[in-house]
Amino acid sequence: MKKLINGIVEFRQNVLPGYREKFANLAQGQSPDSLFITCSDSRVAPNWFASTDPGDLFVVRNVGNLIPVCKKDGHSSADESEAAAIEFALLNLKITDIVVCGHSDCGAMHAIVNGRDNITASNLKAWLRHGEGALKNLPSNLTGLAKVNRLSQLNVLHQLEHLRSYPMVKERIENKTLRLHGWWFELKTADVHAYEETFGKFVPIDQEEAHRILSRLE
Repeated sequence: MKKLINGIVEFRQNVLPGYREKFANLAQGQSPDSLFITCSDSRVAPNWFASTDPGDLFVVRNVGNLIPVCKKDGHSSADESEAAAIEFALLNLKITDIVVCGHSDCGAMHAIVNGRDNITASNLKAWLRHGEGALKNLPSNLTGLAKVNRLSQLNVLHQLEHLRSYPMVKERIENKTLRLHGWWFELKTADVHAYEETFGKFVPIDQEEAHRILSRLE
């Protein structure tokens, strides 16, 4: 808590003077570039690793960057929070890109790998059911990535499928007015990886990969 309080004082003294005009404009409304769905993990800082300013990202954070699947009637199969954010982003903010970003050493993925039945916290145990589908696609003979990290990547792809179950998401994808992106953050190196369907894997977003992504956006 001391760090938070001291940080606010430092912000007021050293940072805010250069951002007063920015925040004055943001007080009139927001027009973020993307809906960014990521994990609540304190080590994942999208505004930092994507070098974005306040107002650039509409962010949803929860344990495991999970998105409950949408039922046929258009309502979320679980908590409405994520569904409400998706609706608001698309209907009110006119978002054209949604990013689902997982990360290495994810505690939620550790819990799923070790079995939900071993979780004593009832709400956490129930919530993580939205990530169990990825476990079915986890290879038994892994090479390279640790099991929890491979599951974390598969979970990103699984949540993208959950996103596609929302009628307004599906409709906009078909109309080519919405794009979905799967990203993965490696904590040890602070590298951000993007899923490349052509390669069937996540690749670091270096200049070459950035060029591939940007060329698809044009």
